[in-house]
Amino acid sequence: MLTDIPKAPRLLGLAGLLPPLFLALATLWGPPEWQWSALAIAYAYAALIFSFLGGIWWGLAAAHKDAPGWIYIAAVLPSLIALITYVPWILGLSWPGPSMLLLGLCIIGSPLIDQRLVMAGAESAWMLKLRWILSLGLGFLTLTMAAIVLVSTP
Repeated sequence: MLTDIPKAPRLLGLAGLLPPLFLALATLWGPPEWQWSALAIAYAYAALIFSFLGGIWWGLAAAHKDAPGWIYIAAVLPSLIALITYVPWILGLSWPGPSMLLLGLCIIGSPLIDQRLVMAGAESAWMLKLRWILSLGLGFLTLTMAAIVLVSTP
């Protein structure tokens, strides 16, 4: 199933799921004093990766002079969404549960943009396959962290 994905992006991409996996495990079974830091780092990692996806989309569009204009709009949305999910922390509002919930859902849905990029000829089929695997992995790990926060917060 994964053999049609080049080895370097496959291995590095899958290795990218290790930090949120370890952070989820640390939150669930680590000492209580680790929980807040693990949640904050998991949030930052998800926001960073989501913003990185926008950069990938921008680069793919820039590499194809006839790329549709919607790709550039889609490319800036991840960074804006990541920034918006940071605002509650700055304002001292409920965080990181709702922010991680939104990020997790956006990450899970992000390969839909890649699917359109493949249809537009701006992305390869193996990349789309890898994007689904990684986005579902990171998205569900981020949703798990959101659930931990939302269930444990009175």
